[in-house]
Amino acid sequence: MQEKQPGKPRLFSFPVVIFLFTDFGLEGPYIGQMEAVLYRQAPDVPVINLFADVPAFDIEGASCLLAAYTEGLPEGSIILAVVDPGVGGERPGAVVQADGRWYIGPDEGLFGIIARQAHDLQWWEIDWRPEQLSSSFHGRDLFAPVAAMIACGEPVPGRSVKPDPCRHADVQENLQRVVYVDSFGNAVTGLRASGLAPDARLEVCGRELVRARTFSSVPPGAPFWYENSNGLAEIAVNRGRANRVLGISVGTPVRFLQADQQ
Repeated sequence: MQEKQPGKPRLFSFPVVIFLFTDFGLEGPYIGQMEAVLYRQAPDVPVINLFADVPAFDIEGASCLLAAYTEGLPEGSIILAVVDPGVGGERPGAVVQADGRWYIGPDEGLFGIIARQAHDLQWWEIDWRPEQLSSSFHGRDLFAPVAAMIACGEPVPGRSVKPDPCRHADVQENLQRVVYVDSFGNAVTGLRASGLAPDARLEVCGRELVRARTFSSVPPGAPFWYENSNGLAEIAVNRGRANRVLGISVGTPVRFLQADQQ
């Protein structure tokens, strides 16, 4: 890292936090190794592990989850987002500033929905390289140091490119499939609940599910769908596991039936 110059203005005038968003999982050394780099280079900046088990390699699903689970973070938040099936290849690394939040990670479409939804968008292609860069762990060797630089108020280590909200037009919003299954067996879809009619039914695995406000709105053992705490349509079973009861997994297609289709 470059040494800060005396009197150099910082990018932020308030405390910042680095949030981790990865498909690494909690087992193994990967999250810890990234946190070690961040602690070494930005020891005073808190690090929060926001989402560690995004389904592996699923750029499109991860893009939906990233947009939903970071929109409530405060301005100035730094999101170190690494879902990187193209690691070591030709894909560039990106720093994206969207509506005051910073996103750092591989440019494989992960920031596609963020870019399209942003009112204020800036984009940089990372051209800085460390002395040692492994071919298989850019999260630790490239993106974590860049996140630390930005957290410490240093300039973005890359070249500014014209922001293009359609840069990853192939990454769809409102995915009609399951994008995540949590530890309780609840299945998160890629659909925003706000765009669905209150009486819409969800069709999945040959079953039609009604909408409910929350778990206790239906009898124990009953499957239903609801708007989860991050605004996505989610499938659940009261006091049960929707993935087992309905045979759901990541990638399972869903379809919403409006009143005239029921």
